[in-house]
Amino acid sequence: MKTEQETEINTPPPTNGETAAVEESRRVRPKWLVPLVAGLCALALVVAGGIGWKIWSDRRLAEAKAACATASDAARGAMNDWNTLVNGDAADLLEVKADQVKDAKTIDALKTALDVEAPEYEGCVADGKDGLETAIDELDDAAAWYEKHTGSLKKAVDAVNDSKLAKTIDTAKTLLESSNGNVQDDKTREELSKAIEAKDEAAIAKASKAVNDSIAVKRKADEEAKAKAQAEADAKAAAAANAQTQQQQYNYQQSQPQQSWTPSYPYGGGSTGGGSGTTGGSTGGSAGSSYGGSFGYSSGYGAATPGGTCPESVCGV
Repeated sequence: MKTEQETEINTPPPTNGETAAVEESRRVRPKWLVPLVAGLCALALVVAGGIGWKIWSDRRLAEAKAACATASDAARGAMNDWNTLVNGDAADLLEVKADQVKDAKTIDALKTALDVEAPEYEGCVADGKDGLETAIDELDDAAAWYEKHTGSLKKAVDAVNDSKLAKTIDTAKTLLESSNGNVQDDKTREELSKAIEAKDEAAIAKASKAVNDSIAVKRKADEEAKAKAQAEADAKAAAAANAQTQQQQYNYQQSQPQQSWTPSYPYGGGSTGGGSGTTGGSTGGSAGSSYGGSFGYSSGYGAATPGGTCPESVCGV
């Protein structure tokens, strides 16, 4: 088998007739054909270049749009995290008073963390590649701001919560100590002790209420028992005082001199009661009086005798 080189070497040169034909064809080709072909080639190159540039430019724009969308999602997510914290836990803790936390400075720190101006979120509003790249930079900066300040705000929120829990625990411990022996049901104090050990603020609040309620029940029972005992004591004192008064009256009566008298009933007329009466002396040597009427009596200061007198303190006359 002959090689390609051997073939070329052994190929006979063109004959004079063939050479003449080639030369003739060259002489027949028009002169304008070469520039036309060259122009068409150049035009083809320009068109191809334009198409290539358009494809490349569209690709870069699409990449910029995709990158901007990614940056926009990141910024929006960071902003949502910030707003959730601001409008949620942070807002709730702003209602906490200084006397509800162990360290009031934590509340001041929370207010400082909230007193900032957040960047505005604009998104991918540009059309061109350069505008989109600028938007990407702004969105990245916004996302970084939100992430940083969300972290610092979270620390401030945690600090207030920790300080609030510490104050709650201290208050609960004080209640646990002061309620010893002062509750109706001692199990409430046991539950409070467990809640304190667990550092569960909700459980502490519930157990503290149960202890305070038990204290109130015992206080009411003690007051009722005290009032009942006082009423019984007052009743006994009143009975004793009444008995003493009666005894004093009896003793007084016994200490008075005994007097006796005998009423007389004379019959006849007198100036009082339709009959006649006389005034005269009395037996026993004392002056006296006699009353006439349907019925009469006389008494003396000694033994009662007819015609005598009756002392007013005895007879009521």
